[in-house]
Amino acid sequence: MTAQLPPLDHIPADLVSAADYQRYAARHMSANARAYVDSAAADELSHAANLAAFARRQLQTQVLADVRGGHCRCELFGLSLSHPLLLAPVAYQKLVHADGERAAAYAATAMGSSMLVSTLASTPLEEVAAAAQGALWFQLYWQHDRAVVAELVRRAEAAGYRALVLTVDAPLAGVRNAEARAGFQLPPRVQAANLAGMAPYQPALAAGQSMVFDGLMAVAPGWADIDWLRQQTSLPLLLKGVLAPRDARRAMQQGVDGLIVSNHGGRVLDSVPASLDALPRIAEAVDGALPLLLDGGIRRGSDILKALALGASAVLIGRPYIHALATAGALGVAHLLRTLQEELEVAMALTGCRTLADISSEVLWPE
Repeated sequence: MTAQLPPLDHIPADLVSAADYQRYAARHMSANARAYVDSAAADELSHAANLAAFARRQLQTQVLADVRGGHCRCELFGLSLSHPLLLAPVAYQKLVHADGERAAAYAATAMGSSMLVSTLASTPLEEVAAAAQGALWFQLYWQHDRAVVAELVRRAEAAGYRALVLTVDAPLAGVRNAEARAGFQLPPRVQAANLAGMAPYQPALAAGQSMVFDGLMAVAPGWADIDWLRQQTSLPLLLKGVLAPRDARRAMQQGVDGLIVSNHGGRVLDSVPASLDALPRIAEAVDGALPLLLDGGIRRGSDILKALALGASAVLIGRPYIHALATAGALGVAHLLRTLQEELEVAMALTGCRTLADISSEVLWPE
């Protein structure tokens, strides 16, 4: 077995795409880290579907278009971004690099982007914000005690986070067969830093009760909790993990400010549709009333264009930037973001789109 290599301090000439970072990261990540980052739930059908959904859709060129002065800048919840690409919340980033979330957040803001910092980050949210020197969003996993939730919200507000993102599709962990086969465990130096010192939830079950139904799901959030959370903060509130139009419509009624269409990278419930396949139905349900973001399967700038053509305002990447972080730290993440931005600009120019406002379903080849 090849020994794990330390992170690079330069970008090799043959590292020119997200796929290249995945190839390099295999040498710079431990087998334990790879089992966590690269695996998905059960038979990994939904993870594969995310990639296949982008590959299945083709672009339609527009020749002789005047795109001089073009750009891919966007405005999102009061943030001015250089491109419609953000870093998705990924837990335990010190699994792959000693600087973890601090390096990723620094790279994101340096490249005119932003990052969603996970509740399960291996660096306290305050330290990530200090390192980023720019605007970040905080991703919230619901906790069994509302007082703990309220404390996390107050900390995020005090640290200057600009939006709150509640993940709603993972009230319990998915069936992670690949992790189990590999014997994945968090190393002693890696923990959920934002929850340090907080008492873990330990359900008391009676004979015959289910850990799933009577334990974990008994403290999962419901729509009434969305009402309560909306009252706890003036920050923009987004729900992450929405795939069904009925849930999108209910979210609008509850006063949320945006939705992230996501199947959690295929890591929770296998056999749900690809995020991209769910996006048009969600876009139809909200009818422009809410900004939609998408994550799951983005590997090219042309993928970003496809997502925007189907109704997204912006997209998030997960595994690709973790591969970049493992390979070359903040330098790798910054280079990946720049690469994807350049790919998006090329795709926009060749489909006749001078700005993001020009992107519509017409850039897609009819299916």
